[in-house]
Amino acid sequence: MSVSLELWLALIGIIAGLIILDFVTVSRKPHDVMFKEAVAFSIFYIGIAIAFGVWVWQRYGSTFGTEYFAAYLVEKSLSVDNLFVFVIILAQFAVPSIFHQRVLLVGVLLALVFRGIFIAIGAAAIEAFAFTFVIFGAILIWTGYSLFKHWDEDPDPGENAIIRRIRKVVPITDEYHGTRLTVRVAGKRYGTPMLLVMIAIASTDLLFALDSIPATFGVTKEPFLVFSANAFALLGLRALFFLVKGLLDKLVYLSLGLSAILVFIGIKLILLFGHEQVDAIPKISTPLSLAVIAGILTLATVASIIKVRKDPAARAHAGRLTDAPNESAD
Repeated sequence: MSVSLELWLALIGIIAGLIILDFVTVSRKPHDVMFKEAVAFSIFYIGIAIAFGVWVWQRYGSTFGTEYFAAYLVEKSLSVDNLFVFVIILAQFAVPSIFHQRVLLVGVLLALVFRGIFIAIGAAAIEAFAFTFVIFGAILIWTGYSLFKHWDEDPDPGENAIIRRIRKVVPITDEYHGTRLTVRVAGKRYGTPMLLVMIAIASTDLLFALDSIPATFGVTKEPFLVFSANAFALLGLRALFFLVKGLLDKLVYLSLGLSAILVFIGIKLILLFGHEQVDAIPKISTPLSLAVIAGILTLATVASIIKVRKDPAARAHAGRLTDAPNESAD
């Protein structure tokens, strides 16, 4: 796939323009986001993502077009799990609802930066060492297995080592001061709860970048498609949060579905490396990958709906990758 520098700059310019537009318009004045506003922006960002995919399909052919849509679907599904964690962070730190938009927008911006860095590193590693596919595959299989073990649990932002360290060395005020991260009181500088929120969001973005980038490279090796799929999935994350936050608790089996997707893509990456070494080893095509990922997400959603109807008290969880502290002690 031949992508000129001008195309890269145009893509980055579009993404930067959308973020700046969001900062100076919608998120400039803190306010509670209503359903109509969330719907409008969700449609807007999904429309942009689809239009970009159609452009890729027309300019570079159906193979790259399919790869883009598969990558976008993977990132969109993983971003929903990201939303679970954002909900937990916002609730645990009791962030006033009028500041949710700004927190999420900063979270999206940080996620774009982290993922851009990891995409560059991942692309360079794949170009230099074909065995990188096996490493990425192993990471995804381990992540999927870990998520499967703890699919019905929630992570605790309070366990974050950085946050614990900050609490020890930086005095934190009890109340929020708008969106300010620090404030001076009686001549002394204090951190605000918003500082802890941003640290929790940033560390969450970093963790998800470590998982999502190998997953996206599992459906396409093209850095341009990996970055664009990540970017367009993330840009719609804020609007999606306000659109589905009341429905997240109903997606009981989403974490199980995501664990299956991660393991599937991990196996695909390992088979791809094997196929490049020995032709007799089969590889999983992109159209099949797209069908499997869509099928798993559909199955997880339908199963969740059936579960909630039978047991209205059932609640979804974000899942976690490590044992809880008390479990580790045992």
